[in-house]
Amino acid sequence: MSSFKDLRIVDNFYQTSAFFPMPTILISTLDEKGNTTLGAYSLCFPYYIAGKEYYAMILECRNSSNTAQNILRTGKCALNFLEDNRKDFSTIVKLGFPGETPEEKMKKSNFELEQGLAEGSRPLVIKKAYQVFECSWDDSLEEAYKDKEKIGQLEGVEGPYRSFNGITSKFGCHFILKIDKILMKEKFYNAIINGVKANSFPKVPVDYGYRDSTYFWYTKFSSRPIKEPIPAGKETSVESVMYAANRIDDKVKFTKEACQMITKIPRVFLKAALTQMVNYAKDKGWTLIDVNEMKEIRDKRNKEKH
Repeated sequence: MSSFKDLRIVDNFYQTSAFFPMPTILISTLDEKGNTTLGAYSLCFPYYIAGKEYYAMILECRNSSNTAQNILRTGKCALNFLEDNRKDFSTIVKLGFPGETPEEKMKKSNFELEQGLAEGSRPLVIKKAYQVFECSWDDSLEEAYKDKEKIGQLEGVEGPYRSFNGITSKFGCHFILKIDKILMKEKFYNAIINGVKANSFPKVPVDYGYRDSTYFWYTKFSSRPIKEPIPAGKETSVESVMYAANRIDDKVKFTKEACQMITKIPRVFLKAALTQMVNYAKDKGWTLIDVNEMKEIRDKRNKEKH
């Protein structure tokens, strides 16, 4: 006999039928008057993370929300991530209440706004956010730009619907959001560039997902993150790295010492990493990658992050 009970799956199952850890962010968009308005969301996750010409997030929301209507109209938004603060989180919850106009919502906000770094007409970003993703909706996917014709249909949209981008159901929307800029406060920027330590993480609250008719439940940031080393034996052997490295190209070769420096790269990513190194070597006119060349490649990568 199973140790589990079979719980009925209903609308908004991640809130009503589950405990599902998520971020809670404030999305800034431009209303019809060109003013920045804020909305609280949790269903926003990484989408394109590698192998595409751009990186992207996916946002799931009601198609009648101010945020959805604004993105359908302007194609621009900013994802604002805030640290744990009880007063701020109370404001975030208020900004997540549906059915209010942008003007009514912004009266409840005490967040200071400022210009971001992306070009063009953009919503402002929250000054005290620890990071912000400035994004553009890719409305070319599934020809979702055609959904602009349905702006203003707030009582439910009739089909046909998109599969994954644009208006996806009578009441739902999905947006594939190209990340144009990642803005980071200096403290956390320096941590990522120079090496993250336990005390350099932002104090991030976690939404439990579940909410009832009275309360929105979340957990405060209560302790510093802990680290767990990669299990022994997970490194790729230097012989395996050499075998792969010296078959990437017939002219550019790797020394054993250079290969020893990259044994920690997971095997699934090794070929792509080696290919990038070989391409860099060709640009530099190298035929052999040794320790010094590998250090230069590593420094180049660090500078690109910087």
